[in-house]
Amino acid sequence: MRAAGRSGRVRLWDRLAASDPGLLRLTAGLRTVTAIALTLAVLAAIGVPVPRLVAGAMAAMVATFAIREKQPVRQAGTLALGLPVALASVSLGALLNQHVVAGDLFFVALIFSAVYGRRFGDRGTALGLIGFQIYFLSLFVQATPGVLPALYGVIGVAFACSATARFVLLPQTPAGTLDRLRRAFRARLAQLIASQAKLPDAGPEEVEKVLEELRTRTARLHETALMIQGRLEDGTSDPAVARLLQRRVADAEIAAERLGLLLLTARSAERTDTLTLHLPGAPVPSGVESPVRDGAASALRRDLRALRVLMLRPAGEASGTALAQVRNRLLGYREEENLPEASPAVQDVFRGLGEAARASLGLRMALDGPQDESADTPATTRSREELDAEDTAIEISEEQEPEAEPTGLRRPTTRAALQVAVGSSLAIAGGELLSSQRWYWAVLTCWIVFLNTASTGEILVKGYRRLLGTVLGVVAGIGLAGLVGHHTWTAFALVLVFIFAMFYSAPLSYTLMSFFVTAMLGLLYTLLNTYSAEVLVLRIEETALGAACGVFAAAVVLPVHTDRRTNELLVAVLDRLADVTRGAVDQLSGGTGGDLVERARELDQALADLRAATQPLTHPITPLRSRRDSVRYVVALLETCAYHGRSLAATAELLPTHPSIAADPRLRGACGRIVHNIEAIAAHVADPRAAVEIESGPSIASMLEPGTLRTPRYGRVTDRVLRHLQRLDEAVSGLARPLGVTGGPAR
Repeated sequence: MRAAGRSGRVRLWDRLAASDPGLLRLTAGLRTVTAIALTLAVLAAIGVPVPRLVAGAMAAMVATFAIREKQPVRQAGTLALGLPVALASVSLGALLNQHVVAGDLFFVALIFSAVYGRRFGDRGTALGLIGFQIYFLSLFVQATPGVLPALYGVIGVAFACSATARFVLLPQTPAGTLDRLRRAFRARLAQLIASQAKLPDAGPEEVEKVLEELRTRTARLHETALMIQGRLEDGTSDPAVARLLQRRVADAEIAAERLGLLLLTARSAERTDTLTLHLPGAPVPSGVESPVRDGAASALRRDLRALRVLMLRPAGEASGTALAQVRNRLLGYREEENLPEASPAVQDVFRGLGEAARASLGLRMALDGPQDESADTPATTRSREELDAEDTAIEISEEQEPEAEPTGLRRPTTRAALQVAVGSSLAIAGGELLSSQRWYWAVLTCWIVFLNTASTGEILVKGYRRLLGTVLGVVAGIGLAGLVGHHTWTAFALVLVFIFAMFYSAPLSYTLMSFFVTAMLGLLYTLLNTYSAEVLVLRIEETALGAACGVFAAAVVLPVHTDRRTNELLVAVLDRLADVTRGAVDQLSGGTGGDLVERARELDQALADLRAATQPLTHPITPLRSRRDSVRYVVALLETCAYHGRSLAATAELLPTHPSIAADPRLRGACGRIVHNIEAIAAHVADPRAAVEIESGPSIASMLEPGTLRTPRYGRVTDRVLRHLQRLDEAVSGLARPLGVTGGPAR
């Protein structure tokens, strides 16, 4: 029973780790709620009245969520600097509250400074956010000069409780966060393999659902890999260890994605296009009317379950002779050992299982340290030797010089500061026409829609989501205010619940976050005895006004249209794709490709930025349905290109430890044409008037030896490289069509 209970807890923890990588959302919510609860407890113990309790709760929330730096020392420094900023801000708010013109002018200047401060990094962003939100707090509680001493004490208590929650009760170190992200990566990897295990037996009525689940979990795995890469520098003490982890995570991701493609191919009458795993709604590969049924089906199901266990469990939780035997069996498939009697495509799947098991072994060695080698077979020993040789070959690349940033009005922070200042000025004017007491809600909305947005389309979508969440929150707030009545601590308890839900849901749904914010504010109004249905309806009106002012300012003041933003990011993705492809083939041909893992990471990050920027174009409410489908298709093609680019880079990284890999003259010719086409497309996107054409050439598949479509390829790395180049060539040619680049003569 104890073992069953422990197994249940482990499964629950794995689900939580997979749903919230690094437990970042859970930690943010718990830390903020803890800081607020501590503040309320301290203030209540000394008999502070309810309005000061509300002020303390808001100050504690701001002091906690504003600080986003990763290193605890820098967090402490920013928190210490934030206290005098908060005291100065609340003082100015109380003093200027009675002077309408002077107060409004200062508020606009404060907003401009707070947004402009983002150019100074996380600390500048945090201090600007604290200054703005505490000034807003003074307006919310209607602070006057006479209550400033009491507010100073309340804010000081709030900052002290925030520090206690952050550094004592719920500490979070970069190393600890990285460790939890690694566990999340394992959990999501296991979930992906569990979805892949459904493919062999999925019937015609089930395969569409399984394929959609496969796409979702493949994307989530990639998201976690990017999160790990973003934390490696702070979470590890040695650059060599960071690069090793980066390589092993990339290997595991590529091996898992390749296994999914092989499983789809085994069900299909033809080789599955990589686009199938990246394009929502892509048709199921032909020839999948019936599941895979041959003598190897039971072995395949068994080995997929075994691979899931290998991927999921750390060494300390998955040791023993039985596990070693499973690992040895899977690694043996790499050496053509014990392959079942089956079709060539199904045998390819078993070889893919061997490659995934090798990636699992490398991940385990990188994450868990030295392993027990007593039960190793010769195939396992060879895999360990290959991994050790690769680890030894790791070289730390020199730090690259930062790219030159735009200056003047072209700098994003300057542009955003001017836009939000103009939008806030309009929101102040319009908000005071609606209400001389609560005009600041319009300003808050205008401010918020500019956070983490870079184009007019993003601001429009964010404003729409905030308005929708606010409307729903008002309905909930009316009901809750009636239920809570004058039960002060019940209301505060619900406020804490909503604040946790707000932070936990923020990265998932901005509409849901806005709902919890508005419902919480309804409770705070109740506590301040200023609640009424008219007040909450006014909040809707102010929110709509603030969103409209933000969109207007973004469209008129130094606008960055969505098309321009996405085109710039698309060019960046294409440039990095060309760089990765060129470097990988150079290294495979005997040259020096540089830090290919880092280049692949930069490609992935550029693609993630593009994917986020295209959300306004792919939003469900967009009236341009054909354009939405085209954007989705282009992004899916780029994800396909990125997969093959990563695979080429990973294969090239093996070259120093595999002297048997011979340079193939066919590589350079094919690569030169692909890189030329990528650069031609990038030039056309940057300047549609540019006279560029893509070049056609002989199919890379024709370079392969006849009859090798279904035969084992894993012992011949050149063939694998050519396969990736073939798919990359096809994807790049497919990319040219929707982007309007014409074809040219054969090269």
